[in-house]
Amino acid sequence: MQTLNVAAGRTNTEYQAAQAQHLADLRAESQEDANYFFWAAGFAATATGFLVLRLNVVVNVGVFDLLRFYGGPLGRHYAAALYSVEALWIGILVGLGFAARRGQRWAFLAGIGLYAADMLALIAMFSLLAFGVHAFFVYRWFRGQKSLSEMSPPSAA
Repeated sequence: MQTLNVAAGRTNTEYQAAQAQHLADLRAESQEDANYFFWAAGFAATATGFLVLRLNVVVNVGVFDLLRFYGGPLGRHYAAALYSVEALWIGILVGLGFAARRGQRWAFLAGIGLYAADMLALIAMFSLLAFGVHAFFVYRWFRGQKSLSEMSPPSAA
């Protein structure tokens, strides 16, 4: 028995047009969610001190806080280690943003993992407002990877 690609009351061409529109919507949604990597990198730059404006109450990165709090024993290498970690963090976020914009689902998953680990550091440092901002980014990246997974055809078992 052959299954037709036709929904109730639609022709095959209408069904294919609806499917194409659905794929375009999913692609646009994943692109929009990928842009949040760049927002996260910008917010991380405000938490580092690289920019003139510094907002450590709402916009913060737990790894930076841990390094600032426990990095004293590094001595004269403390500043170099701190700025290196901050630059690496921003670079990773920008790189993940470009990969996610190209439709790489792993980039979204890596961002979720990175921010989930950082959320643990934020809890340890009692930065609850920054934890909420991180949760928002994790939610958007989850939506982005979900859109990409819906775009791929299901594998035949």
